Amino acid sequence: MNDIVNEITPLSASPSDVPSVPAKVKNKQVRRAAPDHSQRMRLIVQGLFVLLNVFLCVQFYFFVRFFETNATGAHVSRPAGVDGWLPIAGLMNVRYLIATGRVPAIHPAAMVMFLIFVAMSLLLKRAFCAWLCPVGTLSEYLWKAGRKLFGRNLVLPRWLDIPLRSIKYLLLAFFVFIIGSMTAAALEDFMMQPYGILADVKMLHFFLRISTSAVVTIGVLSLLSMAIKNFWCRYACPYGAVMSLVSFASPFKIRRDEQACVECGKCAKACPQDLPVDRLIQVRSIECTACMECVASCATENALQFSLPPRFSTQGPAASLAVSPIARRWSGRRLQPIAVVVILSALFFGGVSFARVTHHWQTNISDDVYRELIPHVDDAGHPGF
Repeated sequence: MNDIVNEITPLSASPSDVPSVPAKVKNKQVRRAAPDHSQRMRLIVQGLFVLLNVFLCVQFYFFVRFFETNATGAHVSRPAGVDGWLPIAGLMNVRYLIATGRVPAIHPAAMVMFLIFVAMSLLLKRAFCAWLCPVGTLSEYLWKAGRKLFGRNLVLPRWLDIPLRSIKYLLLAFFVFIIGSMTAAALEDFMMQPYGILADVKMLHFFLRISTSAVVTIGVLSLLSMAIKNFWCRYACPYGAVMSLVSFASPFKIRRDEQACVECGKCAKACPQDLPVDRLIQVRSIECTACMECVASCATENALQFSLPPRFSTQGPAASLAVSPIARRWSGRRLQPIAVVVILSALFFGGVSFARVTHHWQTNISDDVYRELIPHVDDAGHPGF
């Protein structure tokens, strides 16, 4: 019996007698052949969408001023696109559509754009947040400016970061509960009140006649956004919470190939959401915004991609011997940056065009009503107060 025990665990084993665990062999790096253009394309898309929003805001300003100055000056039509700045109206109108099957007459474009942005998230993770949202663009450049100014950004410990991330979901739950408890008749009555009709004008006045408390709040959020990456988007944006929850079903995800990856860790350092990309096979996190900064930072061919799941088999008569199994695994699966731009553009312009053709884009309010209501916008109080 003792002989058997000694064979299993020698009593006086020397270091040379103990079998060594083979060290993990690092993959040989195959450098990326083609340069990555994702961040340049994203910058262009962000800039164009900001310019579009500036154009809409300027046009809306002159539309409002025409009625505020007793119809003096040039008359411009109301740009329905400004409804994109009314996410609560969009959520209310979606609830009304579900309850009645009818598209609401007031701020229908808010609902249309809300659904377009949800569709984007369903396909491409939270690409709306990283590629289109003007607030997301501002937040990104604030933390990048903060990194240049302070030398680094703050990374909160997990015990604090995770509870703070829940704030945006709690805010979303609050709005969903309030709106979900309203009947279709109550929703319609709310939107047909002067407050509902002039929600866009009140939003304009919020910025044009901004209060001291609002300036202080925005200033504090800006400073926090310089110190902590995407502070508002990460912790407090309920719109981003909607996109996060929907993005869980997205077929496209950031995926890492273990056989190609050289484990340099650059992808994790580049991630604005501080996700451990270098330790994941695929990034399932609903916090991923598909900004593709991790992909842009990776210099290894086929190691990291925004893609569909890889092919299960790379064998067969069609497989070329000149192409490596890793390359065949991702062939036709990854989504190039230009494809992201095409899909986002198709969803946005296709959705807007469909709404225009079906007459579900413009608010169905005459100029006579605006002429009566806009000069007295300050008298239009919230129906609940």
